[in-house]
Amino acid sequence: MELSDIRKKIDAVDDQLLALFLERMDLAEEVAAYKNEHRLPILNKERERAVLAKVTENAGTRERYAYHLFSTLFELARSRQAELIDAPTQVGRQVIASLNAGDQLFPQTGLVACQGIEGGNSQAACDRLFPRGKIVYVKTFEAVASAVESGLCKFGVLPIENSSNGSVRAVYELLQERNLSIVRSTRLCIRHELLALPGVKQEDITEIYSHQQAIGQCSRFLEGLKGVTVIPCDNTAVAAKLVAESGNRHAAAISSHPCAALYGLECLSSAIQNSDNNYTRFVCVTKDPVIYAGANRVSLVIAFENKPGALYEILSKLAALDINLTKLESCPVVGSDFAFIFFLELEADCRDAGVLAMLEEMERSCAQFQFLGSYAEV
Repeated sequence: MELSDIRKKIDAVDDQLLALFLERMDLAEEVAAYKNEHRLPILNKERERAVLAKVTENAGTRERYAYHLFSTLFELARSRQAELIDAPTQVGRQVIASLNAGDQLFPQTGLVACQGIEGGNSQAACDRLFPRGKIVYVKTFEAVASAVESGLCKFGVLPIENSSNGSVRAVYELLQERNLSIVRSTRLCIRHELLALPGVKQEDITEIYSHQQAIGQCSRFLEGLKGVTVIPCDNTAVAAKLVAESGNRHAAAISSHPCAALYGLECLSSAIQNSDNNYTRFVCVTKDPVIYAGANRVSLVIAFENKPGALYEILSKLAALDINLTKLESCPVVGSDFAFIFFLELEADCRDAGVLAMLEEMERSCAQFQFLGSYAEV
């Protein structure tokens, strides 16, 4: 048989499959109507498990492929049912309230809490997010969160991840504990330099100050130094100011080029970060959830039962709607035995009814679910 003849048969089978698929989805909608009327949950795991057992038993040597085919069918049916079910969820209420509150352009000004001092990367992120904003400097990430929670500042800017050194876990913990909402994000290209007082040589340096993240991003450079003590501090700009004010000609700071001019220091070594592709991502947070016009990203924290296929069930919900997953990171739960939470970021628009239905279904099926916000990145 020629290949063209085989393909004609495949086309005929595909036509039958499509017709049967549409018929199956019609039946799924009827199931949704019944569940809606009788207040039944969308997921019926016992029913799905029984069908999958029958399918794998009858599929012979192709049981693995049949299993995945029907698993996908179940996910598509559940996604459609989730769009039709009107059972209230916390994320549904939160998203709708956020959309109603933020159907406008992101503001160019406002009172913004920022960790550190003038010259820091957080300040540069604030300037990019709020070109006419007024910055209130505070000492810690916790103080940024407190300033936003208390109403002292409407916005707060926090670093959330670095391309070389990973996520800033302290910030993710704050987002979970304080119920802050992400409303915007931006990326900065980070270039670190070794700064010291004028006339000081690199061989004179015995102690180096910087933020813990910057220290990690410059680990290779630091490993090549002998007899040098590395001392963490609050911020890279704070490190530069500390060295400038100390008068200590054996001290240096890992900081940025603008801080050299700002605090009267000289560069001993430039571009000392591990990678030239070194970006830090900052998020803007608010107390009240708002989704501004143009939002096309969603951040979540989830946890689910530790069992085979649990993560696949979550990812299949995204695949069913052709949603791109841009971040998936696990984090151990302190005090538990091999329990993890997951940080997810999606390219998705909450104005899409299918996306909102998917989020609601995730909330129903996850042991823990937290919607961190929907926003655009600039």
